[in-house]
Amino acid sequence: MPVVCRFLGITIAMHYRDHHPAHFHARYGEHEALVAIASGAVWGSLPPRVLLLVQEWRVLRLQELQADWERCERCETLEPIAPLE
Repeated sequence: MPVVCRFLGITIAMHYRDHHPAHFHARYGEHEALVAIASGAVWGSLPPRVLLLVQEWRVLRLQELQADWERCERCETLEPIAPLE
């Protein structure tokens, strides 16, 4: 599972040819959630503060996330995405 970003102990990754809707995997310690790129819907669990940070990052990086999702569907190399600053 290619990692596209790491920040504040959070790892963001995507699977090649994964199921829809377009989403990414966010991991923090033993917690993991799938987050829909467009809507921000969450499946799984992250600590509340971490989820807020992930959602803030998602909104700021929507275009890059969508572009990497499209690369995943074509099994192309993913581009790194800037962390939350």
